[in-house]
Amino acid sequence: MDPVMANPSADPNLEEFHIPDYILVPGSEVEILPDVPACPVLVFINSKSGGQLGGELLITYRSLLNKNQVFDLGEETPDEVLRRLYLNLETLKHDGDKLATEIEEQLKIIVAGGDGTAGWLLGVVCDLKLSQPPPIATVPLGTGNNLPFAFGWFRDLQGKKNPGTDRAAVLSFLEQVKKAKEMKIDSWHILMRMRAPKEGPCDPIAPLELPHSLHAFQRVSSTDELSMEGCHTFRGGFWNYFSMGMDAQVSYAFHSERKLHPERFKNQLVNQGTYAKLVGTQGWFFASLFHPSARNIAQLAKIKIVDRHGEWKDLHLHHRSIICLNLPSFSGGLNPWGMPSGKNARYKDLTPPYVDDGLIEIVGFRDAWHGLVLLAPNGHGTRLAQAHRIRFEFHKGAANHTYMRIDGEPWKQPLPIDDDTVVVEISHLRQVKMLATHGCRSKGVHDPTTPTGHEADGEESNDEDDSVGEEFKKFGAADTFRIPDEIDISQLS
Repeated sequence: MDPVMANPSADPNLEEFHIPDYILVPGSEVEILPDVPACPVLVFINSKSGGQLGGELLITYRSLLNKNQVFDLGEETPDEVLRRLYLNLETLKHDGDKLATEIEEQLKIIVAGGDGTAGWLLGVVCDLKLSQPPPIATVPLGTGNNLPFAFGWFRDLQGKKNPGTDRAAVLSFLEQVKKAKEMKIDSWHILMRMRAPKEGPCDPIAPLELPHSLHAFQRVSSTDELSMEGCHTFRGGFWNYFSMGMDAQVSYAFHSERKLHPERFKNQLVNQGTYAKLVGTQGWFFASLFHPSARNIAQLAKIKIVDRHGEWKDLHLHHRSIICLNLPSFSGGLNPWGMPSGKNARYKDLTPPYVDDGLIEIVGFRDAWHGLVLLAPNGHGTRLAQAHRIRFEFHKGAANHTYMRIDGEPWKQPLPIDDDTVVVEISHLRQVKMLATHGCRSKGVHDPTTPTGHEADGEESNDEDDSVGEEFKKFGAADTFRIPDEIDISQLS
């Protein structure tokens, strides 16, 4: 088939983002482009996120770019898209197509949705183990939007709040993507294992029985290498945080309410206001009165960590909420870890929350009043530790369940009612590439914009933790995640 000249774009400035059909659709007629696109993008949009914003954004992107490079996540999953694209790229490169090589080297991904949607994309890219994985930019359409906060995507070049859905706003965002820097960030594997109980359930209970975190936490099959006879095993991964306690319980109530009354959750501001009200109505400002069975996490679990020096040690705490934080953004842009200073002897061994140092920050909160300190300048929670791994061992005790959350997706976890143990272990997995605006709050150990001195200890960070077995080195997002037909994608934040 002879190549044809591509039709010029209505807006010449958009040609640098354009991907021709023959790259995207196998078997299409080869096109000759006048210039190699400087910033080819794939766009994935959760059209049901952000009230009506997702659908509006989908229309605008498809009007500006090749409609075949803009995908509605309600219609096609990202692993299907990326498998097809990269297989086609390999075929074209084998045939000597130079543009295919250039596209693969320059490709970037834009994902529009909440943190759950963004985490889904990150998990797929991580699991596919591409030779040149594309970096990812995030458009904030959810309730928390911690990834956009952490990497500077919450405002456009003119300082206006994203996401705008009109032509000018999308063009401005594309310009931001073109100018963005790449950053590596740590990803974390989470494993939960328990013996099959003699009585009672042990599976995570999602809000109203829905899969709580479709991309990130699911039971492994009997043929999985992690499966252990006589045990139920769950695996997953996260980029932002794992939390347990009062914040996860509030999030669980929010997701349940949204499922019961979706008509009340059509607006981001309304969603955020409802979330704030739940904190008060659930009694977390007076936790000792309303939640005596959850006096602190230590009553539910024994906690051990591998510290910065590689040694296992017990972690003692007296808090009702614990957050294992990878990025400097939580609950809509708050920073629970803050920026510890070497001048304070109490924090002399702690660093700022670098996103690529193989360490996770562990923060505690006593109650909702304690959480309010995050609203004050330089406010932060109780800095408990920085760790390479963390292990929770739950025994029969003060409560028959607790609440957990991964990157904004909550569930209720039944705890042992006999004498067995539920174990949750978090370990460093590998790294993935994000796109970030210059001056964003996330900092990397090897980022030239990161301040030097006490805060940067200069330890080399490997892409993968060699001490973690091969069975830990995937999330399961690409191979096992499919949205069941009966699940409404709008429930994936």
